[in-house]
Amino acid sequence: MDIKHIRNFSIIAHIDHGKSTLADRMLEVTGTIEKRKMKDQVLDSMELERERGITIKMQPVRMEYTLDNQKYILNLIDTPGHIDFSYEVSRALKAVEGSILLIDATQGVQAQTLTTLQMARDSGLVIIPVLSKVDSPLAMVDEVKMEVALLLDIDPDSILLVSGKTGEGVVALLEEVIKRIPSPHHSNFDVVKTDGAQALVFDFKYDNHRGVIVYVRVVEGEFRKGESLLFAVSEEKFICLEVGTFSPEEEPKNQIGTGEIGYIVTGIKKPGIASVGDTITYLKKPAAALPGYMNPNPVVWASVYPESQDDFPNLKQALGRLRLSDSSFSYEEESSGSLGRGFRCGFLGMLHLEIIAERLNREFDLELIVTMPSITYKVTVRNGKEETIYSPHLFPDDGNVIKVLEPWVNVKIITPSIYTSSLMPFLYDHEGIIKSTDNFGDNRSTIDLEMPLRELMRNFFDDMKSITSGYASISYEIGEYKPADVVRMDIIVANEVMPAFSRVVSRRRVEDEAKSQVEKLHKIIPRQQFAFKIQAKALGRIISSEGVSAFRKDVLMHGSKVVGGGDVSRKKKLLEKQKRGKKRMQSNAKINISHDVFLKMMRSSNDKG
Repeated sequence: MDIKHIRNFSIIAHIDHGKSTLADRMLEVTGTIEKRKMKDQVLDSMELERERGITIKMQPVRMEYTLDNQKYILNLIDTPGHIDFSYEVSRALKAVEGSILLIDATQGVQAQTLTTLQMARDSGLVIIPVLSKVDSPLAMVDEVKMEVALLLDIDPDSILLVSGKTGEGVVALLEEVIKRIPSPHHSNFDVVKTDGAQALVFDFKYDNHRGVIVYVRVVEGEFRKGESLLFAVSEEKFICLEVGTFSPEEEPKNQIGTGEIGYIVTGIKKPGIASVGDTITYLKKPAAALPGYMNPNPVVWASVYPESQDDFPNLKQALGRLRLSDSSFSYEEESSGSLGRGFRCGFLGMLHLEIIAERLNREFDLELIVTMPSITYKVTVRNGKEETIYSPHLFPDDGNVIKVLEPWVNVKIITPSIYTSSLMPFLYDHEGIIKSTDNFGDNRSTIDLEMPLRELMRNFFDDMKSITSGYASISYEIGEYKPADVVRMDIIVANEVMPAFSRVVSRRRVEDEAKSQVEKLHKIIPRQQFAFKIQAKALGRIISSEGVSAFRKDVLMHGSKVVGGGDVSRKKKLLEKQKRGKKRMQSNAKINISHDVFLKMMRSSNDKG
């Protein structure tokens, strides 16, 4: 296929704006998938993606379409829309020349869309604006068209209208992709043409039998089965076992050449070799590495422990396997006195954390204990030493701390103007510093602010959605470290500190947080054969406490009969014996908290953004 007849593009959209549904219709129109094999969200291959209705892992697909008697290759990369996966989007944008900017006609432009749009513009991509869900009775086509036109400074009539549900406008969109988006070129990579072969790795996955399979955009040259190849950055050599394209399943080809998007089977089964942004080139005639992508930096940390220490080797193997297919989380081994051996893991956000925990449970059948998520603090202690703290239970006692620095985030919120006044007290409560507010389109406002990342994790997304009836959207990027007034809060269950529930909280909110966490745990923790207390401790004292009553067993019942007759002392003897037994149990009390309790405590502060 002549490179002039190849079009590489992605779809940019906010979560739930119809990316995957539109991709389904494109696959139907181009005949890439037979109608009898068609299913909803065909590019969302993970069970979790189907359950939640979101895209987690990006999936390339190659389509063929004929226009004016000329056949074209259309390579689409369907990208995630959730804010946690903005790095996945950045990878997709580097591998293409154009993007469809998909805006929900019932909701208008969202904050995360603005962030991704800016990334696409910075990459020099051609943007095709499209309104989705135009068949909906709630669609505000004219208003949203004007909003997009003002945002992009374009003619409103140049904005395309589609419905992924009915297929309306999909054929016209495919034709505009061919007309507007240029064929593959080098300028996207800031490199000059070379004699060697270069393929940019934008994603990869792991296969038990074939090892690491890298997803590549071929920048220059051709790649065939059996060739000796090299990772330019990691300098790992391998023999190419297979090359091919996505339809959307892997389809082996004799070769993949300049401008194409496809896959290369490496056979490598070691972690840490393949990395996003690396360049694959010939071993005998290696070319220079292409400009790499930024490494995704974890912003949320949590410790993961197996419920049974016998499962520790299985957990280690499972994390290694996931790391082979998801380079955006990191892990390192750690140990805890009460929880045993486990791993300290870094994630892109709260949703990313929950997805990894769910995958470990479903795909590897592991029962896990996941600690409360936290961020990184830089703490100066009394002896003048600066420590980097990843785990809340390792945060120094209040009396031993001189200074604490924490990461802040730059936040953009887009909301209907009627909710702006309601949001202000909420933002103040989350320690937000408003930098500016402005009108955005018809009856909507933007709010730019700074706030601690710690506060963004404190149920911020759910509460904001509640205040704005679900109409507000948010995007953020990590800023600099600033001084923080925070303390460690421990949760004590039956006189034992539970490191998994320790957290670092604002000093001004310590009493509210203590009460909230104790009440939350009190509601979900199972009762035991003996009474015990749930307590929150901070600043050297108990801040909040709740008692959990014991199961009551009627010892005066013997089988189906009540112990009766004779002297009342017989009944008293049984009750005294029960009382002594419960006292013994209480003195040796050790409560095993189940996997479900830990997950419920984690989810209570999770954002569905």
